[in-house]
Amino acid sequence: MRKTKRVKVLGWRWRRNELRRHSDAVEAWIVLAAWAFATAGGAVAGVAGAQAFEAAQARSGVEHRPATALVLGTVPRGARVAADHSRVRANVRWTDAQGTVRTATADVKAGTAVGSSVPVWTDGHGRLVDEPASPAVATARVVMAGTGAGLAGGLFVLAGGRLIRLRVERRATDQWGEEWERTGARWGRRTG
Repeated sequence: MRKTKRVKVLGWRWRRNELRRHSDAVEAWIVLAAWAFATAGGAVAGVAGAQAFEAAQARSGVEHRPATALVLGTVPRGARVAADHSRVRANVRWTDAQGTVRTATADVKAGTAVGSSVPVWTDGHGRLVDEPASPAVATARVVMAGTGAGLAGGLFVLAGGRLIRLRVERRATDQWGEEWERTGARWGRRTG
């Protein structure tokens, strides 16, 4: 059996021809609108996501305060934090801005002696938090958040366009089946 080569004709749904159905033109408009809205919507979602993440980064940079803590002792063996074993978890004590003495577990350099002072970061409520990101890391995170939000927004719109297109396609197939039933009945008659 010989294989037939399928030829794609650019813009065939837009051209006038006897074989083009109304649903073909509707599908073409749906695809065009979906891509246009996905591009615009993805850009808007990306900018909004980046701005929201940037505001959160700036807020955390303002709320985080440095403090000096005293190492009370390391937690049991096997509590290494970094893959290269350069940091471990240790119990530390510090005094917050209100004068309250607090204790918690923090990441410290491996080999830090008990009684040593280590820098820690606290939030406005005296809880330990991670060190604020450097400007380069913060910028990279904002770009990644914006890109992710933009892609998610664009894909959401494209998925919606695909669902609408499938619905139009199913309706066109049903109409074609009904027309075939009517035509097939006439073909079955003898004209003797």
